[in-house]
Amino acid sequence: MAMNMAQKRAKKAQRRKEMVAQKRRVEAQENGLPARVARAAQAPIQLCTVNEGLFEVGMGTVVLARGGSSHHLTVSVFLIDTLSLGIKDVMFAQMEAEALERYMQSAPMVSVEPSYARKLLRDLAAWSQSIGFAPHRDFAGIERIFGDVNADDSDAVFKFGHGGKPVYVSGPSESAEQVLQRSEQVLKYLGDDPLDMVA
Repeated sequence: MAMNMAQKRAKKAQRRKEMVAQKRRVEAQENGLPARVARAAQAPIQLCTVNEGLFEVGMGTVVLARGGSSHHLTVSVFLIDTLSLGIKDVMFAQMEAEALERYMQSAPMVSVEPSYARKLLRDLAAWSQSIGFAPHRDFAGIERIFGDVNADDSDAVFKFGHGGKPVYVSGPSESAEQVLQRSEQVLKYLGDDPLDMVA
């Protein structure tokens, strides 16, 4: 009889433990990055910009902000290198409009159609991947903030690299090892026709 009670208690404790674990899994899914991006993609687009002179400089950002109002926004920022590395970094955050304005004052930005921005990101990711540089690990998930925006609605044609060929420009936060690896990757892609690279 005592054994039966102990077994019942153990089974009940096990069921409770499984229910708590299941609840935590559901909460993690609902609060995880994919779910937050999917929710954000349902809100109206409030802003879509790229750096002015992006292709002359070769580096910059694409910013997409969505929100039910222009004051409380969900913002995705894509740091891009149109010369070789592609999608270098991504950010996904909740921001007040004033904070976003301050962030965007660091460089001149121009408004673009969301379809243009999405096409730019997708084409750049494909081009840089063909050289051997994969987009940032969170790019595919965060790019979904564009929701039902169709990249094919833009007829923009982009020319990446310099004269169509990749050029690697090292950044201040890159280690000597990264600079060497990336330089070698571009040289490998260029084969017998290397360009001078800024390192």
